[in-house]
Amino acid sequence: MTQPKTIYIIQKTSTIKRLMMLFIPMISFIVGCNQKQNDSSSPIVKDSLIIGLSTPITEAEKKYYAEACKKWYEAALLHRGFNGGILVAKKGNVVFEDYSGSPNLDNINDSITENTSFHIASVSKTFTAMAVLKLWQDGKINIDDELVKYFPAFNYPGVTIKTLLNHRSGLPNYVHFVETLHWNKDFFITNQDVLNFLINNKASLTDISKPDTHFTYCNTNYALLALLIEKIAGESYSNYLNNTFFKPLEMKHTYVFDTSMTKSVTNSFEWNERPIPFNYLDAVYGDKNIYATPRDLLTWDKALNSNKIFTATTLEAAYTPYSNEKKGARNYGLGWRMNIYPTGQKMIYHNGWWHGNNASFIRLISDSATIIVLGNKFNRNIYHAKDLAVIFGNNYKSDEDEEPNNAHKPKSIVKQQIPAKVVKKVAVKKGKARKGRITNPTKKRI
Repeated sequence: MTQPKTIYIIQKTSTIKRLMMLFIPMISFIVGCNQKQNDSSSPIVKDSLIIGLSTPITEAEKKYYAEACKKWYEAALLHRGFNGGILVAKKGNVVFEDYSGSPNLDNINDSITENTSFHIASVSKTFTAMAVLKLWQDGKINIDDELVKYFPAFNYPGVTIKTLLNHRSGLPNYVHFVETLHWNKDFFITNQDVLNFLINNKASLTDISKPDTHFTYCNTNYALLALLIEKIAGESYSNYLNNTFFKPLEMKHTYVFDTSMTKSVTNSFEWNERPIPFNYLDAVYGDKNIYATPRDLLTWDKALNSNKIFTATTLEAAYTPYSNEKKGARNYGLGWRMNIYPTGQKMIYHNGWWHGNNASFIRLISDSATIIVLGNKFNRNIYHAKDLAVIFGNNYKSDEDEEPNNAHKPKSIVKQQIPAKVVKKVAVKKGKARKGRITNPTKKRI
């Protein structure tokens, strides 16, 4: 109906105007189609924060880093039962990447690829911490506020958001106290249950200390922080992370686990390839329960290094060492472990351990390097990924990977040990907690 009218108008105008009028309907049609396509797709397209930050490096540099990484990888992981993925980047450029094994050891024809999502265990804490700091940056909370301000029944004076973030709250570990207080293990315990236990059973709890007196790594802190995120954001922890980080960054293989996913996620295994089932602790999130790929974690690293999500002030707070009672390189910021060297350089990182899943996420910010290793069959050698740091600078002294001395494993599991010959094989230091449990599947987290 409009076409004859348009043609009629064109015939009455100059050549230029005629051409303009001829193409306007066509342009409008094309634009309209594109708008419809965009409207029907995910809103992450227009809000995308894909960083794409990478500074070119020379072919000689790529070759050097690739060869050094390959040599370490083959000696330390590949020929020692590694089942997972590794990615090493310099200035945002992937210089080494490899995947080995199967996501399900019962089906060796199903291979791990760059799209296989692994449970990153306590590396999840980096997302929880940065989500809290994002709310702080947006003026929605004050990290020096006591938690009781947001949860009035929480009867632990002096516990602030900051002391939860830097593990100086003095709270007991829920992994221990729910077992001590005889939680029915036929049912999943939730984050809200953890909070309720603390409120209702304070008189029965042990290992409570005065806040902000010393560092004690404790998963309870991050279970509570996840509840805080939900209260302030007005949406679930999963939705907040999806909307704030995962979708805008197009981290397509990263998500928060929930108990409806037990049959769809990548399984985890003992060192001897025995599968580890889920248990009553697997519904708690914030301290764990994020699945991701090495490539998605590289994207997360790029996002942290950009100015698109966090300000310099926020990042400085995150990377500040807060536990200085003891001498040494090791310390903890707000959601990040760190090694601080005499040169002033920092290794910002976090390890993870849950069931048979091991994770190491290492960031050498001043040298623009990233080291990521994820696995779903217990392999303590994954934590020696820090040894790779020396190829980016001589100042990164290698050290033994820290373990929180059974602080994150139910006491009934601490008593069990891996056979001595296996302990020796995987270089587990004598006196430390072992991972080769056969009966009870509950595992420590780092």
